[in-house]
Amino acid sequence: MHHSIPLLKRLYSTSSKNWMSRQAKDPYCKLAKANQYRARSAFKLIQINDKYRIIQRNDVVVDCGAAPGGWTQVAAEKVTKKGLVIGIDLLPVDPIPNAHLIRGNFMRLKTQNAIRALLDGRSVDLVCSDMAPSFSGNHTADHARSMELCESALTFAEKVLSPGGSFVAKFLMGGTEHEFRKRLQTMFAKVKTEKPDASRKQSTEGFFVALGYKPLPKKIAAESPAAVEDTATVESAATKEKSKETIMDMQSKSDM
Repeated sequence: MHHSIPLLKRLYSTSSKNWMSRQAKDPYCKLAKANQYRARSAFKLIQINDKYRIIQRNDVVVDCGAAPGGWTQVAAEKVTKKGLVIGIDLLPVDPIPNAHLIRGNFMRLKTQNAIRALLDGRSVDLVCSDMAPSFSGNHTADHARSMELCESALTFAEKVLSPGGSFVAKFLMGGTEHEFRKRLQTMFAKVKTEKPDASRKQSTEGFFVALGYKPLPKKIAAESPAAVEDTATVESAATKEKSKETIMDMQSKSDM
């Protein structure tokens, strides 16, 4: 046992040095620092926006899984002062100009109600999610959890998106993302899957980009079983995830 401690220290030290070396060489880490973004992941949203123009002046944006704040920074810059940006995360996020920040579990009804209170009746132009599970080492399990987070973000988006609004969500590739894409295609005019250049090549992450939200007519939505059971679903998900709050940690911990 005594011999294993120095070995673990050496392994940890080597891993840390490799990580620091990779960060030092990463062009997006350098760009993030030069542009005062808190994480290299900011450029993923910038590149998606450059291609699809999902953020406009005066827009209302909800950023799920905001820490450390890179995506929220980008959105706040794009919408200008007449827009509204709300960032949510389990982890604390330092203040960002022109943005409102909520610390809480997005899966919980209490947190979603706090978002709605800040919206104050305004509809949302973009719901974006950079949420990812804390990695377990089991890719199948991590993929499944990432899809749960996508489902949660989309369920919330259905309630707040304006007609024609957009939805962006990170997922970990693993197979079942195709079923989620089919669901998006029933709700949006255009659905794409992207892997921005800023996304590390070895990463299994991808991003759903859904444009042109088509809300159900109110009568149909009211009669939909999903609408009837909506509150119970949110509460059930919150209870299920209560013991797993760390799944909201962002992958940007390894991307910063």
